[in-house]
Amino acid sequence: MRIVIADDSVLLREGLQLLLAEAGHEVVASVGDGPSMVEAVLAHRPDVAVVDVRMPPSHTDEGLRAAVEVRRAWPGARLMVLSQYVEVSYADDLLTTGDGGIGYLLKDRVSDIDDFLASLASVAQGGTVLDPQVVRQLMGRRRDPVDVLTPREREVLGLMAEGRSNAAIAGALTVTLGAVEKHTQRIFAKLGLLPDDAAHRRVQAVLRYLRS
Repeated sequence: MRIVIADDSVLLREGLQLLLAEAGHEVVASVGDGPSMVEAVLAHRPDVAVVDVRMPPSHTDEGLRAAVEVRRAWPGARLMVLSQYVEVSYADDLLTTGDGGIGYLLKDRVSDIDDFLASLASVAQGGTVLDPQVVRQLMGRRRDPVDVLTPREREVLGLMAEGRSNAAIAGALTVTLGAVEKHTQRIFAKLGLLPDDAAHRRVQAVLRYLRS
């Protein structure tokens, strides 16, 4: 397989590269931050990319956000998230993009190299591999639909609750009107609001936000 590695730890990147090379795979790029990961994956189109969740500059969820960005640009991308943490803010978005080919494993639970390589191969072939702890945290959250919104979607909905138009929201967030409209449609979809009346959906979305 041709593989891209994205992790801010040089030691981990080098260790993974040696491990994968010994298994007969080729690491076509090894990077340490989210934007570089997006650039490398879209440039090399690997069979699979291995990405950490927390990378520079804020060390929160850059890896997951980068993975979601990759899948939006290339729905066929195969991605294995390999992290010390379960970060749920963008996990739902990642798992619902594309057509499979997603893995999320915790580093301290990967104790068998052969199992890890088999999981990586499964993801490269379009399978889904999730650590049991990831599944428990995703399923154990409150069922309020507002909870599944990404931070950006919550920001858009918060501005919507202030009575701002899409154009005003775009100005406040310094993004395009088209980006706001996409966020708005995703918010409606996640909240289960049917496209029968756009104005009515905005009111219902705001009410759910205020009650959450």
